[in-house]
Amino acid sequence: MLSRRPGSPLIFTAIAATVVLLPLAVHGVPGDDAPRAAEAPRVVEQPLTDLGGGETIREIHQDTPFSMVALTGEDLSGTTARVRAKKADGTWGPWFEAETLHGLGPDPAHPRGTEPVFIGRTTTVQIAVRRPPDAPRTGPAEHAPATQPDLGYVPANVEQPFAQNINAVLITPPQAPVDSLPVPSAVTPPGTPPNIISRAQWGADETIRCPNPQYDNKIVAGIVHHTAGSNEYAPEDSAGIVRSIYEYHTRTLGWCDIAYNALVDKYGQVFEGRAGGIDKPVEGAHTGGFNRDTWGVAMLGNFDVTPPTPIQVRTTGRLLGWRLGLDQVDPRGTVVLASDGSSFAKFPLGAAPLLPTIFTHRDVGITECPGNAAYALMDQIRDIAARFNEPPGPVDLAESLRGGAIFARWESMGGMNSYLGAPTSPEASGEGPTRYVTFERGAIYWSPATGAQPITGEIYKAWGALGFERGALGLPTSGEIHEPQWIVQNFVHGTLNFDREHGTVTRVLDGVPLELPLVEEVPVPLERFPPPTSLA
Repeated sequence: MLSRRPGSPLIFTAIAATVVLLPLAVHGVPGDDAPRAAEAPRVVEQPLTDLGGGETIREIHQDTPFSMVALTGEDLSGTTARVRAKKADGTWGPWFEAETLHGLGPDPAHPRGTEPVFIGRTTTVQIAVRRPPDAPRTGPAEHAPATQPDLGYVPANVEQPFAQNINAVLITPPQAPVDSLPVPSAVTPPGTPPNIISRAQWGADETIRCPNPQYDNKIVAGIVHHTAGSNEYAPEDSAGIVRSIYEYHTRTLGWCDIAYNALVDKYGQVFEGRAGGIDKPVEGAHTGGFNRDTWGVAMLGNFDVTPPTPIQVRTTGRLLGWRLGLDQVDPRGTVVLASDGSSFAKFPLGAAPLLPTIFTHRDVGITECPGNAAYALMDQIRDIAARFNEPPGPVDLAESLRGGAIFARWESMGGMNSYLGAPTSPEASGEGPTRYVTFERGAIYWSPATGAQPITGEIYKAWGALGFERGALGLPTSGEIHEPQWIVQNFVHGTLNFDREHGTVTRVLDGVPLELPLVEEVPVPLERFPPPTSLA
């Protein structure tokens, strides 16, 4: 956040600041690799005049909804900011700290800024700005010269005049349809990175960035961040949040590109960040003084109190395990990094601290990022990264199911302590819309028509031998029904009945009973067979 260390004096210089409200935009979302012409958002500025020393709260309204807010200024030393949104029922949401972006060193050509704070869809926000007691009052807005060269992008070394004031910049994008998102999963084969949503898929407008990415020799460490703001976003919101951050970093702050190399949302979706190749040593702008030879990943959300979701933690760990592995970096190791210096860095120019190969923004910067709750999980993230080449365990598999109907049914049965036991596979597709997961002692099959139904024991073996959902009985429509002599389970076209006394299974199809031969083991579903290997 915009803050000072305890005991240090507040320092203030003339401030030119901008409050940026970024939209919940979706332009080119996951599901289509083809680049899209993303129309630039509509930008409206509202000056926040007559702000002096101390804390001043200003209310900003715009008829067009927006979803993200940031503060910018030539110098934000000694300044803090908080933002809250007005809800649809007229009440106010919680306050969110606007944390300072520490990606780049001082540059008089561009304003300094905070992270764009996600506050959810709203038309009205309150922004509390606290400045030093002797801060001069802000005045009316001044406008930049109308004639500027059109380069097709915003270069980081071209001066962009900003007025000596504080402005609310409201950015509203054109509406765009939401495509199908990939199903996020913390479970991937050993040595395979999580699914990564490309820049084209999340709708990056490649004309607004600098054309030539800067490459380092190799990546020697990973740095974990958070983006701040509300954690209450839907999976289809994430692409718009990423695009808004990109828009803010490039157009508003004048940076060459989005600061981070990758971003991970609370649903386990991974978004490609800075252009140039996610598997290449592209230098980002995420950690002032320590951008060289490092790879920055930001978790979407605020984790000061609330921890990142389990799938977010596991995906971040696996992503770092994959990326560091490309350069043979031990995720549990250490590295000496020389500081390039920054006004927000803990280490002066030339200092060379010993750091973990996976560390956080706060380890080297004057910031709370990535929040106390996330910082407490760093050892877990390092362990997940180090186990990147190991097969996923039961906990990984269970987390990959969270949020689905199969997980809900399994959890209602007792989860790991249920008679099905732990999951042994990720969710898979069966015939048509069928989805299923195998467990230690059975499976759960789901379809829109039948819901999620567990199946286990001798009935599961017999049903599998008959062809699973592709057989004559079709999908199960109930769980087991226990009777004195029989255990009965209903299917779309009949029943299977287990005789407790004799240990046999009888199929009833069209009213005709047929005792089935005993089955020693559950057959493997067709989807579980590996594809045939072609011979050279």
